[in-house]
Amino acid sequence: MLTRKQLELLDFINKRVTRDGVPPSFDEMKDALSLRSKSGIHRLITALEERGFIRRLAHRARAIEIIKLPDALDKGLAGGFKPQVIEGDKVDPPRNAMPVALGHAVELPVMGRIAAGTPIEAISEVSHNVSVPGGMVDANSHHYALEVKGDSMIDAGINDGDVVVIRETSAADNGDIVVALVEGHEATLKRYRRKGNMIALEAANPAYETRMLPDDKVKVQGRLVGLIRTY
Repeated sequence: MLTRKQLELLDFINKRVTRDGVPPSFDEMKDALSLRSKSGIHRLITALEERGFIRRLAHRARAIEIIKLPDALDKGLAGGFKPQVIEGDKVDPPRNAMPVALGHAVELPVMGRIAAGTPIEAISEVSHNVSVPGGMVDANSHHYALEVKGDSMIDAGINDGDVVVIRETSAADNGDIVVALVEGHEATLKRYRRKGNMIALEAANPAYETRMLPDDKVKVQGRLVGLIRTY
């Protein structure tokens, strides 16, 4: 799955290659996506290459080859990660929100706030409970909820003030959005990637740098399975 910014960049490159026969420059990409620096473009390009959508050709300027396009571009849609969203009363849902069949509700403890930005102190106390659709959780696993603080995951559809539903687990696959405990006392919500004996905690906002840590400094506390937003 691609984030919104990754999809926008891939779409822009594809359109320019189709029109001009050559990809745009990094400055043109930066301007097209309204980013403040080219470092954000470098991260997006690297992510697209890692996911197999493009290939950079060595020793050639502006040499980017489109390998494949996601279904979202073929259909002319904006895509990326789409968490399950419980709709608020009397307000139309977001354009890209995934509909949820409520069914029976399950009460989950809200364990406090999780930082989608600079890591905050680890969370261990229940502040209140929240009702979530039964279909959002696995009856054989333990789940909890956290309130999001910060904007580092906005391109994954996770905003400041959202409540994320987390399935408790100590394991994660590359690309999962996880609750990570850093050095035993900081908790953060980030995309997880293992690179040898290092763990990359990636933001979904070009304004934030990826944090690289030795694997013994990061413990996965859970994986994102849903999201609740009120209006």
